[in-house]
Amino acid sequence: VQLQASGGGSVQAGGSLRLSCAASGGTFSGYSVGWFRQGPGKEREFVVGIRWPGSYTPLPDSLKGRFTISRDMTKNTVYLQMNSLKPDDTAVYYCAVGSRIIYSMLEIPSSYEHWGQGTQVTVSS
Repeated sequence: VQLQASGGGSVQAGGSLRLSCAASGGTFSGYSVGWFRQGPGKEREFVVGIRWPGSYTPLPDSLKGRFTISRDMTKNTVYLQMNSLKPDDTAVYYCAVGSRIIYSMLEIPSSYEHWGQGTQVTVSS
């Protein structure tokens, strides 16, 4: 399965973006999906995920109430809605999928088999 992440851009603090992760050559059926981000000079960090078939991971406190993950199986797309964006949210955002990922391993990048190319999100103050 190939993943295409899109929807990034440059916004001012307080703005919103919706990232999309579209699958081709396969579907999300049977796959767990995760959103990760990597800020300048930082390691890649887990944002949020869905373990197949439908267990959602909690968001970090810093993102609660601002970020929401959703999935549209009819469109073969997973979304990350980001509201009230802050400069600290500036990063390249990646989506990834993997099969047979146990819940406790969802935050680990090496658990995932396929990655999208990443989409840049830049938040200015």
